[in-house]
Amino acid sequence: MLLTISTTHQPATDLGYLLFKHPEKCQAFELSFGTAQVFYPEASETSCTAALVLDINPVDLARGKAGAKRQTLEAYVSDRPYAASSFLSVAISQVFRTAMTGRCAEKQALADTPIPLVARIPVLPSRGREGFLRGLFEPLGYKVEVQRLALDTAFPDWGNSSYYDVELTHTIKLCDLLSHLHVMIPVLDDDKHYYVNEDEIEKLLRHGEGWLSTHPLKEEITSRYLKRQRGLTRDALAQIAVEEVATETPERETQEEIIEQPLSLNQQRMESVVAVLKANSVQKIVDLGCGEGKLLKLLLKEPTLSEILGMDVTYRSLEYAQERVLERLPSHQKGRLQLIQGSLTYRDARISGYDAATVIEVIEHMELDRLPAFERVLFEFAKPRIAIVTTPNVEYNVKFENLPPGKLRHPDHRFEWTRVEFQTWANAIADRYNYSVEFQPIGNVDPEVGSPTQMVIFNVMV
Repeated sequence: MLLTISTTHQPATDLGYLLFKHPEKCQAFELSFGTAQVFYPEASETSCTAALVLDINPVDLARGKAGAKRQTLEAYVSDRPYAASSFLSVAISQVFRTAMTGRCAEKQALADTPIPLVARIPVLPSRGREGFLRGLFEPLGYKVEVQRLALDTAFPDWGNSSYYDVELTHTIKLCDLLSHLHVMIPVLDDDKHYYVNEDEIEKLLRHGEGWLSTHPLKEEITSRYLKRQRGLTRDALAQIAVEEVATETPERETQEEIIEQPLSLNQQRMESVVAVLKANSVQKIVDLGCGEGKLLKLLLKEPTLSEILGMDVTYRSLEYAQERVLERLPSHQKGRLQLIQGSLTYRDARISGYDAATVIEVIEHMELDRLPAFERVLFEFAKPRIAIVTTPNVEYNVKFENLPPGKLRHPDHRFEWTRVEFQTWANAIADRYNYSVEFQPIGNVDPEVGSPTQMVIFNVMV
């Protein structure tokens, strides 16, 4: 399998910095399914090409090396070891792992800059023919040149195959090109050589951030990437839909803020959360569902907080947080804050090891049947010493004059709980995962309907 990436950006040999592979060296990488080699057929100031050659071992794979099952892999690898497939996709993610993150200590400004790039894959399958291949890449801005390959050049009467010699041209960041290839290659092949589970959803969301939610073929991309497993596809599309909704987030949040504005409720929520964190001597905190970073901005004012992590499923919200919070910090403060994209319903090692976790006005945006998965992620796997959760009190809605009867405060809310419902949910979690609970009202307390926001503080039992 062969992939080449070329650039005419000058000096073109800077491509070596971006890929973390020196143009004067030929490097080999042992993978579980074969050997990947990276070398540069050309490397000058005006033109540079990096080649990734993947040599898989179909015999070892078919016999069961690296946990492979004979009945599922033998036919898959023995007839076309030269054709781009999920093996090449995995090789890209492993060999060019750092380049895919967009980091480059030597040339970070270049890594953040779109440059002219040409990617060529001489044998790329397309089960949906040429139209499908173009439909994947052209909406992303690529110029696509394809040449369909014959079944056998010695026997032209046999006709053409479903394989193509493909060249993709674009002015784009290298990390984006690699992410597009990583997702699209197995999509075109419509198969994967390994077992697909929920971890693949997280990979798809991570590599598809910023483009998949608006792609016209997102449903087909998602289905094929997840090996057409309906349950996984449904879950992934639901999370992608959340990112689509994020494009309307400012308007919808404004609507909710207008409803709560007379109470200054959002500010009261944030201050209440910070007060709890200070009282419990928290040093490391993760804000789950951080949105545009309103709480993060307040947390950064607390010098005792040495490490702050913000996580959200929507790329657009993280962009706002990046622009409005992280990039405005003085250089000596930026090391305290990190922003990551992730789902609250899938286990994520990045959110483990923190003293406290905050989940502020988030759970009501989840479907009720996804809450058990969220509970395990937070209380079983991440298991912070303290967890703070806030959510609207639906009983208080009758006090808002500008909220029609029976309506929820936010168009994206899946539910809003009464005080009894919220306390029942929290107490069940405490019993299940060995936490104690303390409930606190936020906002003015009405003797009949309670406070507008309800908060629970979970403390792990020693």
